[in-house]
Amino acid sequence: MESQRNILLIALLLVSYMIWNQWEADHAPQPAVTASTVATSSQETALNDVPVADDNAADVPQTQVVASKELIRVKTDQLDVEINPVGGDIVHAALVTHKLELNENDPFVLLERKADFTYIAQSGLIGKNGIDSGKGRAAYAAEQQQYQLADGQEKLEVPLTYVAPNGVTYTKVFTFTKGKFDVRVDYRVNNTSAEPLQVQMYGQIKQTIKPSDSHMMMPTYRGGAFSTADTRYEKYDFDEMQEKNLQKTTEGGWVAMLQHYFVSAWVPAADEQNIMYSSVSNGKDANIGFRGASHIVAPGESKTFGADFYVGPKDQAALSELSDSLNLVVDYGVLWWLAVPIYKLLMIFHSFIGNWGLSIILITLTVRGILYPLTKAQYTSMAKMRNLAPKIQELKERFGDDRQKMGQATMEMYRKEKVNPMGGCLPIFLQMPIFLALYWVLMESVELRHAPFVLWIQDLSVQDPYYVLPVLNGITMYIMQKLQPMSPNMDPMQAKMMQWMPVIFAVFFMWFPAGLVLYWLMGNIVAIIQQKIIYASLEKKGLK
Repeated sequence: MESQRNILLIALLLVSYMIWNQWEADHAPQPAVTASTVATSSQETALNDVPVADDNAADVPQTQVVASKELIRVKTDQLDVEINPVGGDIVHAALVTHKLELNENDPFVLLERKADFTYIAQSGLIGKNGIDSGKGRAAYAAEQQQYQLADGQEKLEVPLTYVAPNGVTYTKVFTFTKGKFDVRVDYRVNNTSAEPLQVQMYGQIKQTIKPSDSHMMMPTYRGGAFSTADTRYEKYDFDEMQEKNLQKTTEGGWVAMLQHYFVSAWVPAADEQNIMYSSVSNGKDANIGFRGASHIVAPGESKTFGADFYVGPKDQAALSELSDSLNLVVDYGVLWWLAVPIYKLLMIFHSFIGNWGLSIILITLTVRGILYPLTKAQYTSMAKMRNLAPKIQELKERFGDDRQKMGQATMEMYRKEKVNPMGGCLPIFLQMPIFLALYWVLMESVELRHAPFVLWIQDLSVQDPYYVLPVLNGITMYIMQKLQPMSPNMDPMQAKMMQWMPVIFAVFFMWFPAGLVLYWLMGNIVAIIQQKIIYASLEKKGLK
């Protein structure tokens, strides 16, 4: 069996499947938002998308207020956020250290509120004595409109205060930490009344439903996800939210909104019972959130409770600090068990050399080195098969159309000559999963976003701007074909298709991330060198 041709055929089938799968996703009919869906969403989220408390108690009606235009701005070394004093929602979040475009100064904006698009993080207190409801949100007062993390300062607290008509003071505190993308949101309830208070925190992420910006070579996900004690990670996309509201009770857990390279997530208390929910309001805004445990605050008592909110890149180390399963939003698919060690090895290489392109080259050399014994066995088997070609032709002439005898005689000849006809296949099935796993590592790892290599390759996460790597990849494929002459018995149509394979793949790779094409190119170069070495060794043994 001709190994390289089989690799090309399998890879071509893989790419064809990806194209078909993406076409299906783009052209599949979208579920309609029915009247019943909208009605159910309205019942559960009310006017301001505030969820109904678990005890079904009527939320305390608040004075309806107009959203303030005087937003509270907070700047740290990582975040530039704006908080609406009405409700205390985070309505804008820019990632200072992640730029919108390569070589530009504008930061990447994750949370925002525009006329045609909303993506914000909401939180509040509901329940019998809650201060947020569908009839209104608490209007907080802040000591200042601008906050900034000073040089040398590790933490920055932004307190917002609301005094209820009964004199109870509610303080919503946002705590920002140097170098962190997560924000601690705490409620400090000081019950100065004569009656016990019952309140329940909720946190949700609201986003206007919009399609993902993925394409056939970059199939990325945009939508919700959640975690429970039983399910560590599960996507819950916009279509599912429109069809059915999420309702899961669990200890701990988290909810999130995902997109390519970035995530926002609420992580409530890990030792409390929380309810994960979703809803769709106005037929266009998807909400995914949690309702925390109900808290009783006795007269004269003060109580503090809260949750963590993450808004930033899919940094696996940072996400794991908040929850041992939150790092799973970096989704490597079914080959995660192979992608995770590849990612860790990539990180180790980068820690030494500081260049992601060179790290990918080292990954290639490592993988090819590990597979070398199998590669040698593969080429040896192929050489023996080619040397047996005249004898196989003799068997065909001897047995004619008697396939049973022909098969028995052929297997007997393989046994005597100690040739494994499947010896050329095993490396193929080992290389393809590695290729796919690395593909998802390069697709999902935010570290490679805007990561330069050399010269014209300044972003390994996108396609080569001048298509140099795809062209070089086609050239190396052509050289590999010349090192493995086609069988004279090959069907002419198949032979013609194989001759065009380097061109076909050069075109396909024009849309792949440059980092992945670099991996495949280096793999081809190493394979050419290995072939020359192995073939020279075989010729010394009399095998051509």
